[in-house]
Amino acid sequence: MSVSFEVYRGGKDGRIVADTTTRTLQPNEAYIETTHSGLCGTDEHFVTSGQVLGHEGVGIVRQIGSLVSTVKVGDRVGFGYIRQVCGACDNCATGWDQFCRRCRRYGETDLDLGSFSHGVVWDADCLFPIPEGYTSEHAAPMLCAGGSVWNCLLSFGARPPQRVGVMGIGGLGHLAIKLAAAMGYEVVALSRSEEKRADALAYGASEFHVWDGEAVPLRLKHLLLCGSMATDYAALIPLMDTGSIIYPLTVAFEPAAVPILEMGLAGICIQGVRVSSRTRLRELLVFAANQHITPTVVSFPLTVEGVERALSELRAGNIHYRAVLVREPSQ
Repeated sequence: MSVSFEVYRGGKDGRIVADTTTRTLQPNEAYIETTHSGLCGTDEHFVTSGQVLGHEGVGIVRQIGSLVSTVKVGDRVGFGYIRQVCGACDNCATGWDQFCRRCRRYGETDLDLGSFSHGVVWDADCLFPIPEGYTSEHAAPMLCAGGSVWNCLLSFGARPPQRVGVMGIGGLGHLAIKLAAAMGYEVVALSRSEEKRADALAYGASEFHVWDGEAVPLRLKHLLLCGSMATDYAALIPLMDTGSIIYPLTVAFEPAAVPILEMGLAGICIQGVRVSSRTRLRELLVFAANQHITPTVVSFPLTVEGVERALSELRAGNIHYRAVLVREPSQ
């Protein structure tokens, strides 16, 4: 059983190129008609790669393989960073599949599938049911941005009502504030400018600080780095409590200097983070729906022109706070 669908690649010159992909449905795969895709800053790193972009997808199941039992035709599902799991290692068995080195992920092994598309063929084990009443436009950003901050707040020893800092109030940071506040943490928002104060407090932060690198004793137990700026870890140490954790959530290719002695003396750790495991993502979607937590989004059409415009606005820093690409389903 073969299906063909339109996709949007990052061209060698950095422009978006429309193409058509044909896939043969394998026994444990489903064909999903894409209706929504979040736009992530990570997409920028692949914009000249020739691959189909996007890893925050929501759509409708149109066909299923012979062994698929977890979803059915007509279901509304999400798909994201993890495309296929090996299912054979300890990481996959214990809920840490996002760290499995044998699993297939966005940007790794398959250039023809992504959420900037009119459809995808995806392993059914990596699809996430969208709760009834939770809109697809809001669900899409949860599959990477929301999942990343959710993973930090649940997987590494954080416990409410500890003080959680969120540095950088953008696509990641605004969701970190909303989720952490709903979970019962004391949220401290940090930004380079005053302009985000009202939003941060409205989203649930109990404190807001304009931070320019000066030593401020905030005694944070956890600090989520959600901004795009380079990280000066030495400058972060005065913000942290003893035995605290710093989570760098944004991608940077340049090496960062880490003051090992100072961090060791204070018991401060840097925790590497990837997007949530499949189990965590399913939990997040249910939690967000039940608690009425929604990303603040700006919509663009899921077309070449819409993708180009969304990327341009992202580069200019004009997205408030997460861009979502939208198209109407065919039936």
